[in-house]
Amino acid sequence: MIEELLEGEEVSLLALTDGRDAVPLAPAQDFKRIDDGDKGPNTGGMGSYSPVPGLGQSEVEDLLDLVHRPALGELAKRGTPFAGVLYAGLMLTADGPRVLEFNCRFGDPEAQSILPRIEGDLLDLLESVAAGRLEGEVEVGDSAAVTVVLAAGDYPERSDDRGTPIDGVEDAEETGALVFHAGTAQQGGRLVTNGGRILNVTALGDDLPAARAAAYEAVGRIEFEGMRFRRDIALTAAEGHVRS
Repeated sequence: MIEELLEGEEVSLLALTDGRDAVPLAPAQDFKRIDDGDKGPNTGGMGSYSPVPGLGQSEVEDLLDLVHRPALGELAKRGTPFAGVLYAGLMLTADGPRVLEFNCRFGDPEAQSILPRIEGDLLDLLESVAAGRLEGEVEVGDSAAVTVVLAAGDYPERSDDRGTPIDGVEDAEETGALVFHAGTAQQGGRLVTNGGRILNVTALGDDLPAARAAAYEAVGRIEFEGMRFRRDIALTAAEGHVRS
């Protein structure tokens, strides 16, 4: 097996496609390592943010032309056209973008930062994709979004934390944040943990610093024993840079 070491910034770019053309969603960046400073083992994602500094509309269109549209063209050529959400995980290297992975779904936790920024009716676009006649564009607002994942204390080594009471979700939502449930359950009418990544907390703001502050304010209202989360989600991006 021959492997190439890729150095650069990871970016997630999702696009809606009817099998022929594609329209992009806003790019996002996620954080795979469990600890601050990108240390520790990899996870399914400990947080995300959107927009990504340095990736404007022209750069996004260049990535679509380089990555998504050729892949869609080849699938159609083979008689297996793909319609839906084409997720590309990319590494932006000094030698140009490299594809790390493709997925045919909304990515997690990137979707939690991407979808709240959409204005207008996403359902109409999804319907046109399903019907094979992609129409329109994704309208993205000027707001920024930051998502912080709250994980169990034994994550990612194990996912054994089940049944631990969770407090403060309603308080967090009162700040205006969106709280997405991932590894939760109900026991006797009580919200409890159900292993792994427990909650995703997303907040919007006029810019990344405001969204980041709002997200962590909401996070501060949630409690469960062993709760772990990164404290540096979107930290360097809030300063106007893609994280290094």
